[in-house]
Amino acid sequence: MKMRDVGEILTGIQSQLSLLFLLTLDIHRNTNMKHRRMILGLMGLCFATLAPYCWGQSNYPDRPVRLVIPFPPGGPSDVLGRSLAQKLSTSLGKPVIIENKPGAGTNLAADLVAKSPPDGHTLLLMMVGTQAINETMYPKLSYDTVKDFAPITLVAASSLALAAHPSVPAKTLPELIKLAKANPGKYNYASSGSGTPLHLGGELLSKAAGIQLVHVPYKGAAPAVQDLLGGQVQLGIVGTPGVLNHLKTGRLNVLAVTSAQRSSLAPEIPTVAETLPGYEVELVYAVLATAGTPSAVVERLNNDIHQALKDPEIRERLVGQGFEIRTSSPEQLGQYIRSEIRKWSGVVKESGVKPE
Repeated sequence: MKMRDVGEILTGIQSQLSLLFLLTLDIHRNTNMKHRRMILGLMGLCFATLAPYCWGQSNYPDRPVRLVIPFPPGGPSDVLGRSLAQKLSTSLGKPVIIENKPGAGTNLAADLVAKSPPDGHTLLLMMVGTQAINETMYPKLSYDTVKDFAPITLVAASSLALAAHPSVPAKTLPELIKLAKANPGKYNYASSGSGTPLHLGGELLSKAAGIQLVHVPYKGAAPAVQDLLGGQVQLGIVGTPGVLNHLKTGRLNVLAVTSAQRSSLAPEIPTVAETLPGYEVELVYAVLATAGTPSAVVERLNNDIHQALKDPEIRERLVGQGFEIRTSSPEQLGQYIRSEIRKWSGVVKESGVKPE
């Protein structure tokens, strides 16, 4: 349902309320029993028309809820989504069904939710950075990331790591910057694909440090890490949990994490921001509904998701996967999405990255 359709519905409701008001006045003025019955019949018709809009949301949800995930089963996003769905199924009293819909850089899933009825029965687990990048990288998106969604809440974030093969003669980020400045274009870095936050996180790092690193895109994180371990690439921007075991065995060096704060998984590793103040790149996840979803439904989902994320079992599972629990109000999430679009817009344009 489009916003124009929602506007037409609201206009209809307003008309029905006006008619009810006039009929109420008329019924008090008329003493003719036949006339009164006719007016009461019209009032009943008006109430029947209004009921789905005025009282229907108190029954939310009245059927299973879909949580659409823009990535294949088995990855971190899937683990996060299924953990949420399990708890929400209990609190909502209806099944929350996971629908994995990968493709087109997460745009297929976003398009599905943007064009769903605005009733809270179809939700999107959004990776905010990816969606913010897409807003600039895809000039002809079929939806608007700001206007076509109703923000509900942030749910989690995970940091990335700047890892290096042991053959790179740098054990810290300042040493790498010095090395790269002395050898422009000599060092490359792997990411899980062009146009991803991992790729553009590297572009942002190069710009902030005043160095030139060559990007080597892969189709997913696993082959990127594999080639980094084998020395086919020298550096990599990858998920922090995925490289910590290799750090312990000495097969990789982790120079820094990209989050604003040090990772709880490895607090001994410094942040990029400790060398380059202001730098911050995270994989941040949020839940959104379709624009026009009633505020009562948004508030219900916001509260239920927050309660789910307080569950000790859920928290332990997600922290073990490298997530940091992070929640927000709908308004705070909306502001964050807009700030991420502004942040990545310039990076996308400067890098010249195009959709694959």
